[in-house]
Amino acid sequence: MGVACVSRVRGSRDLPLAALPLLLGVHQIIEAVVWNSGGGSGPATTAWAVVALPLLAVWVPAGVLCAAPPHARRRLGLLLAVGAATAAVLAYRLATGPVTADIRGHTVGYTVDLPQAAVLITGYLLATVGALLLSGDRGLLVLGVLVAVGALACWALWRLEFVSTWCAFAAVCSVLLFRWVNARPASSATTPAPGASRR
Repeated sequence: MGVACVSRVRGSRDLPLAALPLLLGVHQIIEAVVWNSGGGSGPATTAWAVVALPLLAVWVPAGVLCAAPPHARRRLGLLLAVGAATAAVLAYRLATGPVTADIRGHTVGYTVDLPQAAVLITGYLLATVGALLLSGDRGLLVLGVLVAVGALACWALWRLEFVSTWCAFAAVCSVLLFRWVNARPASSATTPAPGASRR
């Protein structure tokens, strides 16, 4: 799906979001290594945390900012700044503290020592989910709603240690991104939407 998304891109500004399914696919391969190794604190665990935490906190809002219509870019710039600040703290904690993974029932639990965890989680969600919801693009808005609902569902199922749903959720998001890429006109990256106000 990631290769299909990238190959269908019509405008360079859409490329970061179109490449997101590739990143998610690599992320799942890394987690497969974590599963097969029984968790622990090896390189695969650290790599999983780097993608999941600081990288996505910047990649998603930056990609949305690139693809968004001009009237939405100012507010998205603020969300990118929130994501960058959150990512900086997360990257520092990953570089200076241990990251461990534990097999918990049918899920994997990751442990990272985070100060002010509630603040960091809020910043992370504002940067990722918030950027999609405030993108000014209907397709990305739908994706943002799915991400918000899916994140809650994944969290609830993870708490129950019932089944790991992240793989399926990432696949559904990738399909929506593929549809979004296919629906984008070649000039979408540079032409504002009809009737869009400039702020």
